[in-house]
Amino acid sequence: MRQGQAPQRNHMRTQLLLGVAFAATLLFVSAGCNKGGSSSSGSAEVEVAVFQGGYGIDFFEQAARDYEAAHPGAKVKVWGNPRVWEQLRPRFVAGSPPDVTWPGWGMDYWAMVYDGQLLALDEALSQPPAEGEGTWRDTFEPELLKLGQYEGKQYMLPYHYNMNGWWYDPNVFEKNGWTPPATFEDLLALAEKVKAKGIAPLTFQGKYPYYMISGFLFPWAISAGGIEALDAAQSLEPGAWNSPAFLKAAEMIAMLRDRGLFQNGAIGMSHTESQTEFLQGRAAMIPCGTWLHSEMREVMPPNAKMRFMLPPPLKDGHDPTNINIGIEPWVIPIKGKHSKDGIEFFRFMTSLTNAKKFVEQKGTLMSIRGSDQANLPEHLIEPAKAFANSEAIWSVEYRLWYPTLGKETENAMASLLSGEITPQQFVNRCEAEAERVRNDATVPKRKINR
Repeated sequence: MRQGQAPQRNHMRTQLLLGVAFAATLLFVSAGCNKGGSSSSGSAEVEVAVFQGGYGIDFFEQAARDYEAAHPGAKVKVWGNPRVWEQLRPRFVAGSPPDVTWPGWGMDYWAMVYDGQLLALDEALSQPPAEGEGTWRDTFEPELLKLGQYEGKQYMLPYHYNMNGWWYDPNVFEKNGWTPPATFEDLLALAEKVKAKGIAPLTFQGKYPYYMISGFLFPWAISAGGIEALDAAQSLEPGAWNSPAFLKAAEMIAMLRDRGLFQNGAIGMSHTESQTEFLQGRAAMIPCGTWLHSEMREVMPPNAKMRFMLPPPLKDGHDPTNINIGIEPWVIPIKGKHSKDGIEFFRFMTSLTNAKKFVEQKGTLMSIRGSDQANLPEHLIEPAKAFANSEAIWSVEYRLWYPTLGKETENAMASLLSGEITPQQFVNRCEAEAERVRNDATVPKRKINR
């Protein structure tokens, strides 16, 4: 499963009761210099609580030692847990959170923003960075910063980020004389050649339908109707979920299904099962994020390779360079004892030097400008190029904002892939839930801003 799944939010926000929806994708820091926390004194012990997932906590522990060496008298305590959010929830409720934290995919960041639990970072971002000239804000990729803004304020900052797309094994393609499909029409032609070799053209993580929403539905809705079609759906605009663009995307998925281009049994596979099928050469392509290599490296066959590609768009489609990214959040709680010291530690962690180290040591992309000039692992070369060349960047936000809509679209996707419903029934089902949420006055409403 991806490093950061999207959390679900119920509306008992003051209790911060949290759930999980997608692997998502947010990495945030919230800070401000006019409220909360002591001033940076260099003598207080900064508490750093982190999600101990596939990237471990060793990098952050070493960063703490480096920070202490660069700031005599400073003390930083780093601790982590695979379910760190469970330990942090009661501390947020009690008003005794850590000074800076990456609380993981089980924490509901937006609930904390709505409840005033996090510092606004705007003043801190206007200050110099840990390295270089300009402001701290200038060091971040601006499109990623937008994902942490609410009502004109910057509440969250990205650290590493993931990119979703498709993957193929270049060795398998070269051996068979195949070329990665540049368009959907190319995909249909290639698929027949792949099937003739006894290989499934595509497999997918059927137990987790959000992979197919991000890997099939949204890219093809954008291709059919432009990035505006997706923005409208995530912003709950009436009729967006059953628009012609979304119907076309659903029809494209159904076409692959009806032509037998999906691997048999994929609908019942977990993420690791389908990904193993891909690595074993029984499927030619798979939708997944850039965490795929980190997740599967221990079981990769010796000669297997993986290379990233964008989902093939329609031949004359819109925004062919569109990419789907997700950031994973760190936050600085407003009631941390030493939140300003926490800001300074995170500022240090986001230096270009540290960002490049994280890329090279952990094999993921970073939100800091220039970090793509690090010694990139082979599997990140194409994602880095895609980010640099993209003219339309998007993130799956609606699952975070509207968890019931996220769940219903996933259920509907599973039904579409299994052939239980038609493309028209799929989009109508999604739009019906969108309308219900739209009319629910208790649900805070959000819009995509570009």
